[in-house]
Amino acid sequence: MIKCPECDAEIKVLSDSIEGEIVTCPDCGASYELIKSNNGLDIKPAQVVGEDWGQ
Repeated sequence: MIKCPECDAEIKVLSDSIEGEIVTCPDCGASYELIKSNNGLDIKPAQVVGEDWGQ
């Protein structure tokens, strides 16, 4: 479990999760990317890619 930096809720990280996977906070809906850390996996804000309307 990792605490959400936005709302302090618990984000479940499965034991078979891998670096680069996206997880979402169940309370506030914020998205985070899993990154490797000294203690296993940690999170950083996920880059949100907007719609490309070809403009």
